[in-house]
Amino acid sequence: MILVNKDTKILVQGATGKMGAAHSKRMLAYGTKLVGGVTPGRGGEKIPGTDVPVFDTVKAAVDKTGATTSVIFVPPYLVLDAGCEAIDAGVSLLVVITEGIPPQDTSKLVAYARAKGVKMVGPNCPGVITPEETLLGILPGSIFKKGPVGMVSKSGTLTYEIALALSDANLGQSTCVGIGGDPVKGMEYPEVLTAFNNDPDTEVIVMIGEIGGSAEEEAAEFIKQNIKKPVVAYIAGQTAPPGKRMGHAGAIISGGKGTAESKMKALKAAGVEVALTPKEVAEKVIALSKQLARK
Repeated sequence: MILVNKDTKILVQGATGKMGAAHSKRMLAYGTKLVGGVTPGRGGEKIPGTDVPVFDTVKAAVDKTGATTSVIFVPPYLVLDAGCEAIDAGVSLLVVITEGIPPQDTSKLVAYARAKGVKMVGPNCPGVITPEETLLGILPGSIFKKGPVGMVSKSGTLTYEIALALSDANLGQSTCVGIGGDPVKGMEYPEVLTAFNNDPDTEVIVMIGEIGGSAEEEAAEFIKQNIKKPVVAYIAGQTAPPGKRMGHAGAIISGGKGTAESKMKALKAAGVEVALTPKEVAEKVIALSKQLARK
């Protein structure tokens, strides 16, 4: 597993809002060690529908609970302040669920997190799950199972679809990380791939990408140079019309670069198993797992 486990103490910023409160309850029901919520002016209350205390500031919450991770559900225009407050309070991991954040704000927050040595996942992402231990964000916990497959993905819905196919094949997951599809974000493929490569609980890595940008081509070169474990990849948007923007803000093809074809070619050249459909991802992982078992 990487990033989080059953002992990780979690805060939710924006915990009294509609989305924050609803997903706080889901996270608690999954078994997440949710120790506090943060909403300025609501200190002393409880997260709606729970017994989890709400604090006015992240510092007060960290000082009281020892939390090391914050999940951010605040509105887009408040994310920069909320994230910087959490970093200053001493958290080591930020998971930013909010979408629609101004890119300049995201850039400032990512730069600040990196300068302070804080890991940041997102924004505009489904979160992180270590199956049967802890869930951060909006992932549907019931479809995930504990196992040896590490997943990193730009797409939330494809994460769910492929995780379910793996679980149905009795191939559980070590940790699943939704990095989000915005062009500016925290953790990118290389950082997550490295963590899985060093993780004793992960045997096979699944990487889910999409058209637009150059992150997958760069990841392919990184995998070729640095990753020793087998990797299976799937690129969404293979049938996208030329010049069409699809889905996420980062899914923009320009100058003939960023196409599904170019990404798949780069990944294959790096020795990555490339699947043509989500179902085929599971089939390739099964085949690789059998090879590893024979060894």
